Amino acid sequence: MTENTRPDDGGEAVSDEEVDEVLQEIERKRSLTGWAVVLVALIGISFSVFQMWLAAKGFVLSLSLPGVGDVVFASLQLLQINAVHVSFGLILTFLLYPGSTGDGPLSRRCIALGSLVDEKLGAEHPVSRVVHAIGSALAWAFLDAKMDRVTPSDFAFIVLSVLSAAYFITDFNEIQRMRALGVQRGRPIQEVFTFLEPIAGLLGPLADTSYAFVLGVVGVLLVLEATRRAISLWLMVIVAAFVVYARFGVLIPQDAAYVGVLSIPELSWPSIIQNLWYNTENGVFGIPVTVSVQFIYIFILFGAFLEMSGAGQWFIDLAYGATGTRKGGPAKASILASGFMGTISGSSIANTVTTGAFTIPLMKRSGYSPEFSGGVEASASSGGQILPPVMGAAAFLIVQYTATPFADVIVVATIPAIVFFFGVWVMVHFEAVKENIGGLDSSELVNLRSHFKSGWFYLVPLGLLLYYLIIERLSVARSAWFTLIAIGALITLIAAYSDETRARLGAILASLFGLTTLTQFLTGEGIFGYLFNRFVQATTAFPALFDRIDGLVAADLTAEGALALPGPQPLGSALSATLGNVGTLMILAGVITLITRPRLDSPLLSFDGAVDETAESTADAVGRPDLASNGLYKLGVFLGKSMESGARTAVPVVIAVAAAGIIPGVISVSGLGPNLVSLITAVAGGSLVLLLLVTAFSSIILGMGMPTTVTYIILVSLLAPALTKFGVPLLAAHLFILYFGVIADITPPVAVAAYAASGVAKSDAFETGIEAFSLSLNKAIVPFAFIVSPGIILLRRNPDAASLDIGDKYRVVGTADLLDVGYSVPEILIPVIGVFLGVVALAATVIGFAYAPVSRGERAAFAFSSLLLMAPGLAVSGVYDLLGLVGIAGGEMTVLLDVVLRGVGLALFLFLMAKNRQRGGDPAVRSNTAEPA
Repeated sequence: MTENTRPDDGGEAVSDEEVDEVLQEIERKRSLTGWAVVLVALIGISFSVFQMWLAAKGFVLSLSLPGVGDVVFASLQLLQINAVHVSFGLILTFLLYPGSTGDGPLSRRCIALGSLVDEKLGAEHPVSRVVHAIGSALAWAFLDAKMDRVTPSDFAFIVLSVLSAAYFITDFNEIQRMRALGVQRGRPIQEVFTFLEPIAGLLGPLADTSYAFVLGVVGVLLVLEATRRAISLWLMVIVAAFVVYARFGVLIPQDAAYVGVLSIPELSWPSIIQNLWYNTENGVFGIPVTVSVQFIYIFILFGAFLEMSGAGQWFIDLAYGATGTRKGGPAKASILASGFMGTISGSSIANTVTTGAFTIPLMKRSGYSPEFSGGVEASASSGGQILPPVMGAAAFLIVQYTATPFADVIVVATIPAIVFFFGVWVMVHFEAVKENIGGLDSSELVNLRSHFKSGWFYLVPLGLLLYYLIIERLSVARSAWFTLIAIGALITLIAAYSDETRARLGAILASLFGLTTLTQFLTGEGIFGYLFNRFVQATTAFPALFDRIDGLVAADLTAEGALALPGPQPLGSALSATLGNVGTLMILAGVITLITRPRLDSPLLSFDGAVDETAESTADAVGRPDLASNGLYKLGVFLGKSMESGARTAVPVVIAVAAAGIIPGVISVSGLGPNLVSLITAVAGGSLVLLLLVTAFSSIILGMGMPTTVTYIILVSLLAPALTKFGVPLLAAHLFILYFGVIADITPPVAVAAYAASGVAKSDAFETGIEAFSLSLNKAIVPFAFIVSPGIILLRRNPDAASLDIGDKYRVVGTADLLDVGYSVPEILIPVIGVFLGVVALAATVIGFAYAPVSRGERAAFAFSSLLLMAPGLAVSGVYDLLGLVGIAGGEMTVLLDVVLRGVGLALFLFLMAKNRQRGGDPAVRSNTAEPA
């Protein structure tokens, strides 16, 4: 299992080409070659460098020079940063995703028109020639039939994307004025580009139109086009419909039945564009893009660095080593491996395909059906987005929308995520027992002790991330930045480590550490800062640089014009300062070692195959194939490939949040929000159960084929206020919407993650989706459970909640709450035990087997016990709602009634399991074939 082989049943392997084909079919990205690949790589790396710079320095773009200080290049505002971020996403979208491949309805009609003209007039007729000439020109400009070329229209869109970002950078003062006076008060295009003055008369209406307004219109259209390419046509249509609604919603009569609440005040196009394009509160550059800038991208980059370092394969091997020999071991290993990879990648589809290429063939070979194998992989991979500490991208949106510390979001999300993976684990175990599926032979698996010894460093970044987030309570961006530095330092050190070089590496690192500590002790500056300062003093080469040093005053300069050193400092302070730069020292030590031993082949480090391939191809391209085996060169390729891969992965997320931000922008600018809450509350008829069902189905339907982030943003804007109005805790409402957005990835008929798994498993796509949804049923029930019992997600209502804002009515429980036995036992301990037992009962219901086959009647009883164990409050509320329909007043769900009903469910569950286990001891019954799940 340590090799990059992917055994299929019958000894066949799932090749990298097959994996790429599945991803290509789903994601519809171009397969670029030559200069286009270089261009994408350069832009992707630039995007990542820009984001890393932001994570390190904030919105002040500066460079820290040793012995000099922070040299400030620019200080940008949030709107400018967001605009550059989206512009990078637009540029990469137009490079990576084709506008048309010729198989769309418009293209087919154009082709049919040409054939019709030929049929009517003949191919040599002048009209036919003109039609074909126009068609050829359009095909050249827009069509990419083989998905391997960047078209002229793409370059035009790229230029417009650059112009939109450049305007924010160069003319921000004008934008600030327009935010007060209106976008129509901006300069016309000939005043912005003065070389157009002589032909201003030829510009027509543009000569009298604000350039800012034109750019805003073009920018929104570019986002819509990028959405069509990178996400889906349907999301583009939904977002465009909201834009149209903002302008023409005033036409809806206020006194119309049902839809009258959707009537809004009249809004002009300039007002709409100003709010959607020049605003950081809502619109394209609103909260979702801000979250992407500050949180999402840096964590995507974190996942890319881990993946390219070879951590993915190491964790897969670890999962198989830990569980592979157990009954049904390959499926259990798939759950562990996919859960981990899903949480750092944030993409159900990519994780399903890449991890599934290893796990699905082994599941099939051990005896699971292709559909079940694909369902397990899709279910576990989609679950990665609800698994702390990273939780994909949507968790960071929860942080921003609820103003909750990320550490609290992790705490709240942990128990339901563990319950989900435990439930899938139990289901695959029951399936393994039913089909008598064993585990893998231990000879096929890694030895856990030696495996840990060879790859322990992969765990360090995750441990540091949790340390920074929970113990140090640093910001998410700073935590991710420090963790990225840790990954770079560790990989550089491990790349330079071998039996031959370990003494040299240790000596270099110790020397650097000692010299830095000494210079800190004597001068107050590190070794490199001290040397650089002396160089500046000796050459006076950088006097102009001092004008840009942040906070520099005349007293900081010596008589010779160099910066004055801080002076001697205590030894303890010197050691602390050196330890603060230990990551940099590790990187330098590794680089120096690799320079002295360029052909070193690290025995511990195994980069991802993409790094090796890139190293070989780039080395061949420059005519130096021997570079591919150079350790320092490969390390550089690893850094570049990680940054490029992170940018490629982030593109659909950036476009998704930019597009989805338009919807809350329209809701905000139109004042539609309160009316929507009233409408939804009226439709629910005062029933929390009905409102939860509406929210769940809306999430699933809207989320089919769309990223989880988009579903979350839209439904949080539409439905979260209605949920909180019913008294649902704010965090619970947002987590509820997130869960059902994730479920959409494995819900037929679309089920994109299950479709991806079926491509690897070579199974029926619809049946694979059914299996994936069945295996994830507990993911659909647990959210209802923590809505009616917030203690499951460790939330407690504040005593003075009635007088507090929505976000402050509940708090994350602390030690004092846990020690309060009168609260913690009935409202935390018993409900948590209930959901764990409930998913076991649900597993018996879905699989139709536990110790022995489960009859249909027993399945119904198991399902009922599962409901009572997991969410008795839901059942009681439903009964009260039904009684209300016939005029009978319902009661109130109390803690005592909750405990009693869970006790009834427990008794029923134990009775059914005991009866099933007794039957399972009978060989005659045990050998019977269970009913199909």
